Amino acid sequence: MTYNFDFGPVWQSMDQLLWGACLTVKLTSISCLFGFLIAILCVFVRMRSGRIGTTLVSFYVEIIRNTPLLVQLFFIFFGLPSLGIRLDPTYAALVAMTANVGAYAAEILRAGVESIPRGQSEAGFALGLSEVQIFRKIVLPPAVRAVYPALSSQFIMLLLGSSVVSAISANDLTAVANTIQSQNLRSFEVYFTVIGLYLAMSILFRLAFGAIYSSIYERKGHW
Repeated sequence: MTYNFDFGPVWQSMDQLLWGACLTVKLTSISCLFGFLIAILCVFVRMRSGRIGTTLVSFYVEIIRNTPLLVQLFFIFFGLPSLGIRLDPTYAALVAMTANVGAYAAEILRAGVESIPRGQSEAGFALGLSEVQIFRKIVLPPAVRAVYPALSSQFIMLLLGSSVVSAISANDLTAVANTIQSQNLRSFEVYFTVIGLYLAMSILFRLAFGAIYSSIYERKGHW
């Protein structure tokens, strides 16, 4: 093997890679937050809404879960301008990632809600609580706890899948790495470093989700 490894050009561009990694973390964090809120809304609509609301939620979930994230991203960035809606690459990536993770999280959360005994909701009605109060105080907390590992895994998968946003020139870690590689032609060194950064970010997210779980459930015992 005659290849001479040289990480020097990569270290010189490390500030750019770290900036791209920060954007990746930012996009993923915001998408996870808003996606989780969308999931809660979807589950509540399915539980308490009529046929129209349930049909709309089901349509949204099925469309997202049965199409690739990359195609969804292209539709938002390249397709919506035909309707006069133009987003810059970063915001287009944020919208696509949020819509994507919201649909998957909705299905995960729905499974958790369905595992809660119906008698708990009936007890809430007997106490005079409203549907919103029952959902927020009685149904949602144990449901989230039941599916927390699955939700955490889905959010980490979003972090790893966020690399596709480089296809619309959003300056995430993968896009920055592609630019650096095209300049110094050190493919092995650049992408080896990127693998390490994605691994570090995944571990960081896993530790963060673990800390959140401990602070909410293990210390308090409930939400």
